[in-house]
Amino acid sequence: MAVGTRSRFEKGVWSSIRWPLTRTVIILALDTTTRGGSLAVTRDTQVLALVAGDAARSHSERLPAEIDAALTQAGLAPDGIDLLAVATGPGAFTGLRIGLAAMQGLAMTLGRPVIGISALDALADEAADGVALVAPWMDAQRGEVFATLLDPGGRTLEPPLAAPPSVVLASWHAHLAGRTAVFIGDAAGREAALIAEKGAGQWIARTPPPLAPALARIAAVRAARGEGGRPHQLTPIYVRRPDVEIERDRRGQS
Repeated sequence: MAVGTRSRFEKGVWSSIRWPLTRTVIILALDTTTRGGSLAVTRDTQVLALVAGDAARSHSERLPAEIDAALTQAGLAPDGIDLLAVATGPGAFTGLRIGLAAMQGLAMTLGRPVIGISALDALADEAADGVALVAPWMDAQRGEVFATLLDPGGRTLEPPLAAPPSVVLASWHAHLAGRTAVFIGDAAGREAALIAEKGAGQWIARTPPPLAPALARIAAVRAARGEGGRPHQLTPIYVRRPDVEIERDRRGQS
């Protein structure tokens, strides 16, 4: 890290920000937990720009240009951003690392606070209606889903896990039996038939919109509580160990 960059972060813009953030803030939010992902620029609840990523190309190929595109849509220069928000997982290891590194770099360069948010929390925010159970389901590859279960008030009933859909439903039976539930996420859409069959008409599957605006909404609430942090405090949420570690252990045991 260049000394000048570190100096600006530690002594410049960051030190002039008063926490908690109670004024109107401009937020740049990034989601790289799915192949497509998304970027949004918001002011309070207003979405100034939204860029849905091209799933046919990797995040590393298109991310710098997509950040520029979002800022251009919003009519802002980078230093017009007050707060950064990024999905910290779960998701593909490579996508998570690219997203986190991009926002850490911006935070250091601009001297801005950054807030990490679980993609499962963002999905729950999109689905919450105060009546039904909410079950965020993300594609975890290998025929598995990243999943968690929340009650209508947002309290976690089942912590995040990675498992086959049928195993997840069986393990949640005590909570789901006889209850209405909203399953949301890319894996919920993929498993819509299973959800409809097992739910006997009480469960619905919903494909979510791009998650970046939800990340920004959550970040605004947390910033008002003073939860913004420095970039080195971002921690990825894997739920399941990275494939490279699993393969390394497998080879060591063979």
